Amino acid sequence: MTAGPIAPESAGTSVAAQTERQKLRKHFGRFDILFFLLCTIVGVDTIGTVAASGAEAFTWLIVLAAVFFVPSALLTAELGAAFPDEGGPYIWTSRAFGRLAGAVNNFLYWITNPVWLGGTLSVSAVTAYTTFFNDGKDLSTPAFYAFTLVFVWVGVLAAILSFDIGKWIPTIGAWSRFLLLGLFTVTVVIYGAKHGLHGFGLGDFAPSYAGFVALVPVLMFNYVGFELPNTAGDEMTDAQKDVPFAIFRSAGLAIALYALPILGILLVLPVKAITGLGGFIDAIRQVFTVYGGHVAADGTATLSGAGSLLGDLAAIMFILTVLSSGVTWVMGSDRALAVSGYDGAAPRFLGVISSRFGTPVRVNILSGLVSTFVLILAHELTHGSAAKLFGAVLGLAVSTTLVSYLGIFPALAVLRRKAPDVHRPYRAPFPLAISVVLTALVLFATLQLVAPGAGDHWFGSAYAPDGWTHGERLQYLLTEAVPLVAFMLLGVLFWALGKPTRDSVAKSR
Repeated sequence: MTAGPIAPESAGTSVAAQTERQKLRKHFGRFDILFFLLCTIVGVDTIGTVAASGAEAFTWLIVLAAVFFVPSALLTAELGAAFPDEGGPYIWTSRAFGRLAGAVNNFLYWITNPVWLGGTLSVSAVTAYTTFFNDGKDLSTPAFYAFTLVFVWVGVLAAILSFDIGKWIPTIGAWSRFLLLGLFTVTVVIYGAKHGLHGFGLGDFAPSYAGFVALVPVLMFNYVGFELPNTAGDEMTDAQKDVPFAIFRSAGLAIALYALPILGILLVLPVKAITGLGGFIDAIRQVFTVYGGHVAADGTATLSGAGSLLGDLAAIMFILTVLSSGVTWVMGSDRALAVSGYDGAAPRFLGVISSRFGTPVRVNILSGLVSTFVLILAHELTHGSAAKLFGAVLGLAVSTTLVSYLGIFPALAVLRRKAPDVHRPYRAPFPLAISVVLTALVLFATLQLVAPGAGDHWFGSAYAPDGWTHGERLQYLLTEAVPLVAFMLLGVLFWALGKPTRDSVAKSR
């Protein structure tokens, strides 16, 4: 399949691309894609963060499902079926806007994931372990590093393995989600019947602008990822049929898998007791007392008997769930970076597919090193505070992720115009409207991450993140903006280092 006049900006035209693509293996089927998407989209690490905003979080969850999640599914179904080449979002962005835009966008898309794996996900896994297996006591520094480094490098190893083996991590992760979230939801019903639940009036669900500003970035962070399987487009057995199938089925499942546990947390825990890091884990421990255990007057839950056994099982499933989230995103974003390497938008050294594994091993190892660096740096800067480490890395991961979609979402409308003759097995309705709405939402969310409350009361009491004061607004602005600008400049550097590869393509013509 060619893209007519935009072929010069597409991957696959150089000797380097042809050499590397021959090493890829086709073993990514319809249900593999479905399970991969569920691990990509449904993450349990941010459930507590959303629930901490109270009942209106549920309202905004449903609203954004309609105006953001569903349109992004329609957009990705078209692009993924029409342009199924390896590299997915990098291919779409570079075809629409050129290799420089593709390079910068793709670097942001990639760097988010080792940062997220080494920070937010590893700390979430540690918290589940200490809550259920260490009586809630923090690990010593050596034990913390031992646990988290094993967590990170197991994820990297899974990404390195041939996809016919590595894909079992997302499959196991998808079933862990079904079991964990399903068991939690059923247990909330049992707990409510036995102990009663926190009641809500209709007014508690009323949406507010302050709530929207606080929630829209993290909800959108939860709701992106439909494009990730297409980073392995040349490894799919039938991308044009399987991508739309998997996207539309995963969308419905994802909404339910987010909505039910968030509502469950709100029904079980007082809002003031819900934290971003431990909200979901604390709710699991409390409701599982129906199987054995009790809740003290101060709200501390203690499990015993069957409750303790099921709690330990839930903790294991939670750890598998966050691990599979990291593995799927690393698998996908590493492939996209490798494609940009052999397409001339990143150093050629990174654009190498292993003949043995059929995976981008060099990029996988680089991701592991970045994760390790982020983990150690964040732990030392936060003096070992898990909550601070979680919050700091999550904010960076959310902002970097969302900015990368400023290249992906407009590509639908642009490629409809630039590549009208490309066969589209699925065509999204109203492509211009979808691109404009999604891009506008991403811009708004990014602005609110960098300058909370901008347009109303910048860094006012209703908008300032926990632990920050109005007088620290400029300092906060720099902590968010400087890494974003630095990552963009690194993307430009990667593009510059890809010049020899681009020159070789030009000479071959």
